[in-house]
Amino acid sequence: MPLYPLDECPDLYVDACVCDEQRNLVFLSAWGRDTVIQEFLARLTLGDAEQGLDQFSIVVDGRSMPVFPNVDLLEKRTTRQFRGTLFGSLLHLWLFDRRCAQPDYANHFAYALRQADENPLVQLWPLVVDLCPLPLLQHWREPVMQVLAEHQMLQPLPGALGSVGAWRLSLQLDVLEPVLGELIRQGYLTTSTSTARAPA
Repeated sequence: MPLYPLDECPDLYVDACVCDEQRNLVFLSAWGRDTVIQEFLARLTLGDAEQGLDQFSIVVDGRSMPVFPNVDLLEKRTTRQFRGTLFGSLLHLWLFDRRCAQPDYANHFAYALRQADENPLVQLWPLVVDLCPLPLLQHWREPVMQVLAEHQMLQPLPGALGSVGAWRLSLQLDVLEPVLGELIRQGYLTTSTSTARAPA
């Protein structure tokens, strides 16, 4: 498992990180001593104040990758993994956009964290059904997921480091509803499990 230090906090090591296109933080997995973790979290809270962090950089192959955390959207989890090492107790920290854990139903928006090698069309379908206020039948999965991808409502986030990837689900109901209606009229989406098919 490769570990990557932070420029601003060299005793904190990252094994996974996901950002969006603007390098805004979506998910971070990091390891460090208790005092190091607490200092890092405190500096994030301070933001651009003295000694605070409104951004940080992960060092990968000698290059610094900037990350911009929005503390108002972030939640944290910590767990103590190794006790009594030469360096003290090591903590595992997860920082993540709260929409990874709880979809924004009002705006039909969510992030989904997945192992990089998982099939997103299968794994993300339950989230689509949960988030979408339109009725979706289970056997519509393939054509609906194709529509979401084609209209960029379902996209993989490009800034991933480590074995974790993330997808952004942002439903545009003013686009989705007429497209699904047209697929129903054309016979691509039906109530029968034997006739639903993806459009060519």
